[in-house]
Amino acid sequence: MGKWKLQIKQDFSAAHQLRNYDGKCEHIHGHNFGVIVEVSGTKLDEKIEYVMDFKELKKMTKSVLENLDHKHLNEVAFFITRNPSSENIAYFIYQEIKKMLPENIKMESVSVSEKDSSTATYTEE
Repeated sequence: MGKWKLQIKQDFSAAHQLRNYDGKCEHIHGHNFGVIVEVSGTKLDEKIEYVMDFKELKKMTKSVLENLDHKHLNEVAFFITRNPSSENIAYFIYQEIKKMLPENIKMESVSVSEKDSSTATYTEE
């Protein structure tokens, strides 16, 4: 059985500091984080013949990223007890978007990059 995968890209700017990190990243610093969200579906909408509207997926993602954009991530509730690493940021975004998706759409992955050469991806098997 086939399936379609959709990806959207967005970004946000934020500061963070990694607790218990022996190095410069333990100090507060900022990034322009890149985010890639991937979802999938096995059936196309009968009327429009798409998995879902890219615009809707972007809107969902933007609503999650608004909680992170231009913030000190260590002060965001989810990261009070978790390090705001790219891995944990990807996990947070994944879980939040997953709650908003229609039942027929599967959350595939979220990737977060601090720069072009460094990306963390979260997915569930």
